[in-house]
Amino acid sequence: MLSVLAGTAVSAALLFSGTGLTPLPWLTWLAPLPVLLLAPRVSPLTAAAAAFAAWGIGGLNLWTLQRDRLEVPLPVALLSVVVPALLAVSAVLLFRGLLRRGRPGAAALSVPAVWVSGEYLVSLLGPDGALWSLAYSQAGVLPVLQLASLTGVWGVTFAVAGVPAAAAAVLTPGTPGRARLGVGLTVSALLAAAVTYGTVRLAAPGGPHRNVALLAAGLRGDWAPVGTPRGAEKLRDMLAHLRALPRDTDVAVLAEGAFITGEADLPLITGPLAALAGERRMDIVAGVIVTDARRNTAMVFPAAGGPPQVYRKRHMVPGAEPYEPGDEALVLGGSGVAICKDLDFPGLARENRRGGATVMLVPALDFGLDAWQHSRIAVTRGVENGFAVARSAADGALTVSDPYGRVLAEGEARGRSIVTVTAAVPVSGTGTLYTSWGDWSAWLCLALAAALAGRAVRGRMTGDGPGTTCRDGDGPGST
Repeated sequence: MLSVLAGTAVSAALLFSGTGLTPLPWLTWLAPLPVLLLAPRVSPLTAAAAAFAAWGIGGLNLWTLQRDRLEVPLPVALLSVVVPALLAVSAVLLFRGLLRRGRPGAAALSVPAVWVSGEYLVSLLGPDGALWSLAYSQAGVLPVLQLASLTGVWGVTFAVAGVPAAAAAVLTPGTPGRARLGVGLTVSALLAAAVTYGTVRLAAPGGPHRNVALLAAGLRGDWAPVGTPRGAEKLRDMLAHLRALPRDTDVAVLAEGAFITGEADLPLITGPLAALAGERRMDIVAGVIVTDARRNTAMVFPAAGGPPQVYRKRHMVPGAEPYEPGDEALVLGGSGVAICKDLDFPGLARENRRGGATVMLVPALDFGLDAWQHSRIAVTRGVENGFAVARSAADGALTVSDPYGRVLAEGEARGRSIVTVTAAVPVSGTGTLYTSWGDWSAWLCLALAAALAGRAVRGRMTGDGPGTTCRDGDGPGST
């Protein structure tokens, strides 16, 4: 029992620190290992309990964000902990069943196949898209992150979950020597190939660029409409900061909700911004919330003059945004426009890239605690599709990243003072397999998980295959 508690506690601690808002990426690769090493040595019930507890406790690293900042209802917050824990139970039990029947290779494949399948189904069926994925823990490990250009986040998750599963299969007593060697060499070769691919991709030469400026301030507690004295002050302050930008600035991106207004006062915003864009020969992308029309928009004021192009946010934060969603992409001269949560949805990002976007201009509004996490989700969308991202977030991170996930400039907006970040952003873009083929790797994992689950069920019914540590069921070494 002591070993069960210890394995569960270590996995929980590694998950808590290796996932979530500010993960330590190398811990993510180790996190499943203690529970997976434990699983074939104990009863199914004990293995399931250990997996559920480890992932449940590890998932509490988002609790403060969900309950205190997002004010997510308690049942929904609990569900966000329970669903990954149940997915972990499924993965661990399938791993255990295959390994105890003498199939270490299949067992090693089962964990990443099940985990990717779960992440993908949640992204399709849930309201948050691909917000939840182990892959984002590797956003700072650029050679690994390049896998996303082939497979989307699903390939990165497969690697992160597959390596500890393979290690557990190899290290479990009773695994035949030839199988240990086969699994170990195969995983080592695949990991080396992935890192080599990433390293080569990162060495690609640069290309033309545009000079971009991001401007944002904290917005929480400062939701003043432009028609009020405080709202007018915020508008004047932003206009002054825009005029103070370097003369060679090509585009300025303001945060989501940089201006709040009713329909009648909208000209107070559009008039000065249109005039300034023409005066400075600088495109301006401004987040404008029109409260009485229930629109959360990004208005693009072209340097060449003329009326603004308007993009309406397509994906709202559930329970927090009472706005009518838009349904159309906006790509202007190679620049796509999205707002904050839109980039949690891989399909929307692919749509923009297929529509010609080589740079995404993204007004955003975060919740302080999620500044790193949410900005890196946007960075990952850029790697998936080969576009640069200029994301300006109130109460979050202002980040400029290239198509390979390198963060070229970064700042953080908190409080009422406007923060400015400038950088030269690449505009040539690069083609990716993921843009062309979409979620092919996720579908492959779904098929693989189903096939391995079927094999495990058939094996249980027919009793085929040797046990790894003991016969299936309770026995020596079971708890």
